[in-house]
Amino acid sequence: MGGLSMNEAFVQAPEHRPKPTVVEASGIPVIDLSPLLAGDGVDALAAEVGAASRDWGFFVVVGHGVPAETVARAAEAQRAFFALPAEGKEAVRRSEAEPLGYYASEHTKNVRDWKEVFDLVPRKTHVALADGQLVFDNKWPQDVPGFRESLEEYDAAMEDLAFKLLELIARSLNLRPDRLHGFFKDQTTFIRLNHYPPCPSPDLALGVGRHKDAGALTILYQDDTGGLDVRRRSDGEWVRVKPVPNSFIINVGDLIQVWSNDRYESAEHRVSVNSAKERFSMPYFFNPASYTMVEPLEELVSEENPARYDAYNWGEFFSTRKNSNFKKLDVENVQIAHFRKSLGA
Repeated sequence: MGGLSMNEAFVQAPEHRPKPTVVEASGIPVIDLSPLLAGDGVDALAAEVGAASRDWGFFVVVGHGVPAETVARAAEAQRAFFALPAEGKEAVRRSEAEPLGYYASEHTKNVRDWKEVFDLVPRKTHVALADGQLVFDNKWPQDVPGFRESLEEYDAAMEDLAFKLLELIARSLNLRPDRLHGFFKDQTTFIRLNHYPPCPSPDLALGVGRHKDAGALTILYQDDTGGLDVRRRSDGEWVRVKPVPNSFIINVGDLIQVWSNDRYESAEHRVSVNSAKERFSMPYFFNPASYTMVEPLEELVSEENPARYDAYNWGEFFSTRKNSNFKKLDVENVQIAHFRKSLGA
């Protein structure tokens, strides 16, 4: 990471520092999607996805149909990019005006993350804002042969899987299967390539600080190093999610929580680092169009169960969250809790 050394910017507050040992999570739902690919057992799968979304906020999928070769090519391109000398990565550095590409100074909860990243989008995206618009256009590294082709192939596979999962979630909420699809016509989806180098003080820093994903769904590929921690709901303890070969971890995001009117809850998670081995991961953040007004779905609101959130604009929310990655803020970044209604007695 260009000679990066440990300093106070990376140090978590004492109450948020990782413990020396983290218990391995048990009981995490592992859902085999192969019946879906065969066009069978959809209702049973939807019930599994619904239970996992309600009880855990995330789950692991196997039998998902994404070719292993597609994942391997993307992972190889990722490693090749982060192995470039500093000047090669700096050539595609992102900025506030050009928010895609390479970066090594991200902040989560106003503490710097021990990682470097590369962001890209499936297609050029315009996010409409109150004071103009933000354009998301890819910067492709020139010194990594096959990089663009590998990531575009990976993206196509992820999008296909994302819509399958979206349908299962809709079915689990007793909605029509394509109820949520329309929100993603002009999606603001992006892929992040994460590289977590060995850290000299893994007891003080985190690869990514505690957070919940703001979008609809996150599809995560992680290598076999491990480091993803989830806060267990039963007791608030952090537990480690063991890597499962040929799988993806699916996180329910804040949008699903709002659309479901709190039937489902996004999971709080973080990434721990270690002093011995680097780690790579590739999250695919499935996000709706920037003009989407996010609020509980009318089918899930009633007199007995009123809407628990005020409507908010996804583009404004997304850009505010994205810009905070560049600098330390004076206050905590915008969260869906800021739109929660006070329902009273």
